[in-house]
Amino acid sequence: MSTAMNFGTKSFKPRPPDKGAFPLDHFGECTAFKEKFMKCLRENSFENALCRQESKEYLECRMERQLMAKEPLAKLGFKDLIEEKSETQPETL
Repeated sequence: MSTAMNFGTKSFKPRPPDKGAFPLDHFGECTAFKEKFMKCLRENSFENALCRQESKEYLECRMERQLMAKEPLAKLGFKDLIEEKSETQPETL
């Protein structure tokens, strides 16, 4: 019976998850990007490696509209797409 008494002495402090939980897009601000990504997945037999550009654009939309925490795209696995983009843009003086 002494173990039953221990439940009252322990305290539980909930904390939010580090990653993985973010607000839903209630106003549909990024729906066009999501649909473009989903279309790409369907057209490519759900091979997500072929839809990385669309995935990147969707995540950028969510970050810009504060629907998820801002993270460097390189940290999200898009480093090669960032470098590729900067190499193709002409320099302006």
